[in-house]
Amino acid sequence: MAGGLKEVRERITSVQNTMQITSAMKMVAAAKLRRAQDAITRMRPYAEKLQAVLSNVSASLDSGEGVYSEKRDVKRVLLVAITSNRGLCGGFNNNIIKLVNNAIKQGGAEYHVLALGKKSNDAFKKDSSLAPQGFGEDTWKIFDDLNFDAAQEVAEAIMEQFRAGTYDEVKIVYNKFVNAAVQEPTMEDYLPLEPLETSDEGPSGVDIEYIFEPNQTEIVERIIPNSLKVQLYKGLLDSHAAEHGARMTAMHQATENGGELLRELRISYNKARQAAITTEILEIVAGSEALDA
Repeated sequence: MAGGLKEVRERITSVQNTMQITSAMKMVAAAKLRRAQDAITRMRPYAEKLQAVLSNVSASLDSGEGVYSEKRDVKRVLLVAITSNRGLCGGFNNNIIKLVNNAIKQGGAEYHVLALGKKSNDAFKKDSSLAPQGFGEDTWKIFDDLNFDAAQEVAEAIMEQFRAGTYDEVKIVYNKFVNAAVQEPTMEDYLPLEPLETSDEGPSGVDIEYIFEPNQTEIVERIIPNSLKVQLYKGLLDSHAAEHGARMTAMHQATENGGELLRELRISYNKARQAAITTEILEIVAGSEALDA
């Protein structure tokens, strides 16, 4: 029985130590979440409005000028899989990997995966048939130092491959930040540019005519590429904020589960200790009666 008590005590100590770690990780994730949430909150309205203008402008261009709006027979598709570098964030990374795998299984085209984040790189690097073309070997390390310049380099490489005809479609797969507890796995069309869906109700149904200044060529060569860079950066910021939210939630749940386990272990320990004491008392009484006899 003494051995059993020692084992329970060791488990109690182990759970307490683990709870200290998960609680500390939760606080760290919460601090990082505030900064990441501020960044995506500032970026999202600008990026969404820019995307709306971009889609309308692209739709109004002549087919010869709208290089990023060119529709082709879809033979090769590039999936940009955005995950984190680290785990311990629940199903955050697995949801993206599952979404990418489901898209690949649907078939209909040849798929390549551009991994942005260590977890997606680890998941897809073993299959050489999924390796993308025209990208650096260390592109997946973008979250080591996330900034607009790094996102710009990746976006330029993607646009170059699309212009060259290497890929007929490009989609971004990432976790959209909703709030600290909710992350929405999203597959978003990146290239070719799609015109906005219109309806007969509300402002979205109004036809917008643009006056191009200085000219349409300038729009294609400068504004649209810059807008695409912003869209990719927004996806990275969304994923970055969602990662910290997912980790904070996961560590909070782990700490609560540890508390439940700790209570159960203490009850087990007290029961085992009480049983041991009872057994010792019975042995003493039995020994005393034997001496009296």
